[in-house]
Amino acid sequence: MSNPEQQMKEMQEKLLRFLRNSAGGSKRGGGQFRGGPPKGSFKMGAAIVALGALGLGFSASLYNVDGGHRAIKYSRVSGVKPDIYGEGTHIRIPWLETPIIYDIRAKPTSIQSLTGTKDLQMVNIVCRVLSRPNQASLPEIYRTLGTNYDERVLPSIINEVLKSVVAQFNASQLITQRDKVSRMIRDHLTKRALYFNLVLDDVSLTHITFSPEFASAVEAKQIAQQDAQRAAFIVERAKQEKQSTIVRAKGEARSAELIGEAIKSQPGFLELRRIETARDIAHILQKSGNRMVLDSSSLLLNVTEPSSVENPK
Repeated sequence: MSNPEQQMKEMQEKLLRFLRNSAGGSKRGGGQFRGGPPKGSFKMGAAIVALGALGLGFSASLYNVDGGHRAIKYSRVSGVKPDIYGEGTHIRIPWLETPIIYDIRAKPTSIQSLTGTKDLQMVNIVCRVLSRPNQASLPEIYRTLGTNYDERVLPSIINEVLKSVVAQFNASQLITQRDKVSRMIRDHLTKRALYFNLVLDDVSLTHITFSPEFASAVEAKQIAQQDAQRAAFIVERAKQEKQSTIVRAKGEARSAELIGEAIKSQPGFLELRRIETARDIAHILQKSGNRMVLDSSSLLLNVTEPSSVENPK
């Protein structure tokens, strides 16, 4: 079927050509009918009126359904008809039938709800849904809800589902178990929307805001936990330092005990330590930039001097 606007334009052009031809014929025959109306003028006027009425009736009998839309018809005789009309141009009976066009594309809707948790904390939740009408149930939707079905249904069921689901969780669980909460809300909303012949393509919780008192309490709790962890770390470090001191003291005592035993059993042990000490002093003086003259005996550098172990007094 052609476009109604193009048909109307063609009809108007035919009407204009008809009027021009009629006016030309009247002028050519004007000298013959001076005393009265021209012959056939009444038939011409009736034809013009009939043609105009036909054009208006044809234009009123057509309607368009755009992409992403569906249409149903309301009849003054039988009411809402069960037929659903897709995209394109369709015919209707003027005055007797009225087309009702629905947008079946998914539309976003955001609902904000203030509700309470299981531990009596108030939380502000924003829920965003993508909804569309069930195409096969458009006549029933029109009978029960009308064309503004989303404004009538979504705010009530979203608020009810949010309050019923959030009341099952504590305030902290809304954060730690957000996936579970969102899944429960989506399942409940989908079932409730199907009762009203609505399809929900997506349900998401976009914002979760707690009261200022709860936020302050959470911050104070976090600070207290950090302080407790810091105190536990300090205590554990003190225990480790104490254990290290004990181990070090035991090691020094054992070392002194072994040195004493070595001196008793091996008199040359002191001479070995004296030689090692003399070597360390020599290395230190070698690396030093100062120039000094010291007694080698007082600095234990005279390794050829007889020791007290070899020549005891």
